Amino acid sequence: MHIPDGYLSPQTYIPLIGVFVATAAVAVRKVKNEVSARNIPYLGMAAAFAFIIMMFNLPVPGGTTGHAVGSAVIAILFGPWAATIAVSVALIIQALVFGDGGITAIGANCFNMAVFMPFVAYYLFKILSHNPAKKVRVYIAAFISGYIGLVFTALLTATELGIQPMIASTSDGKALYCPYDLSIAIPAMAIEHLLLFGIVEGIITALIVSYFLKNEPGIIYAFRKGGKNENQ
Repeated sequence: MHIPDGYLSPQTYIPLIGVFVATAAVAVRKVKNEVSARNIPYLGMAAAFAFIIMMFNLPVPGGTTGHAVGSAVIAILFGPWAATIAVSVALIIQALVFGDGGITAIGANCFNMAVFMPFVAYYLFKILSHNPAKKVRVYIAAFISGYIGLVFTALLTATELGIQPMIASTSDGKALYCPYDLSIAIPAMAIEHLLLFGIVEGIITALIVSYFLKNEPGIIYAFRKGGKNENQ
């Protein structure tokens, strides 16, 4: 799901860089107010977890790869703003140090996986879970949130790639950046995430949420009143 250099036009990646930078600035302020000192080590581990899980890129038919992200579970445990910071750090390190994702595409990759996905998963979980006492419902909500969050993010990525031939091409219609239109990009991204990686993301999200629900329920941001820091 990491978009490499050369696949997005400036018309796409420059606005996404701007949106991501603005969102990250808000996220930093939010995290300072919402994450307690005792949870900072957890947030660091969350960033490391996202980094590791995204490094497991598996090749799939069609010449693409896929992977889980971890944004959903981080958003549920620590809030979507904290997930924005944690996952962004992982993505930026991957791009700059390991070449996983392009430099020009950092804004797009961070927006997709560190902004869009955490907020989709978090609010979906809030809608579906309701009461932490109903544990089976919480587990199902966590799975669905992880699954849908990843699939929707894959579709967003596919859309960004698929519109490139329409917005950046030569006078004779030759694509300057990503050569594949929506009819190819969407199935290529959707099928693998619907059938495999979304399920993996859902299972990981459900397992980790179930662990914290049993052992440290107070840490789960989604179940705090108003999403407030438990030490405030």
